Amino acid sequence: MQIDLVTVVVTEYDPAIAFFTDVLGFELAEDTPSLTNDGRPKRWVVVRPPGGGTGLLLARADGERQQTAVGDQTHGRVGFFLHVDDFDATYRRMAEMNVEFVKPPRTEPYGRVAVFRDVAGNLWDLLGPA
Repeated sequence: MQIDLVTVVVTEYDPAIAFFTDVLGFELAEDTPSLTNDGRPKRWVVVRPPGGGTGLLLARADGERQQTAVGDQTHGRVGFFLHVDDFDATYRRMAEMNVEFVKPPRTEPYGRVAVFRDVAGNLWDLLGPA
């Protein structure tokens, strides 16, 4: 058993795809036309870390209630965790690509960590070995 997808609600598909693929280095696994439950067009967009693993379903907000969730899916808490092998190189690359880091890198008993915002405004931990 495994968790295959986690939904991230975004404002628009293309900027979210660009962030996760160009900035974070994820792979675009799927981008397929689809329909909402009431027949309106949407897209089924999935990005995954290189080599597979749990993917993110990038879901465009549909309606006012979902729009209020964009960037606040975990109500101000870090809700997503990106583990990398080379923390310093990844941090530098992301900073050079103007990713907003809300907490600078620090060393904890479990390794190096820095908190950043994704394209929608959600908080993530960038994690790496100490």
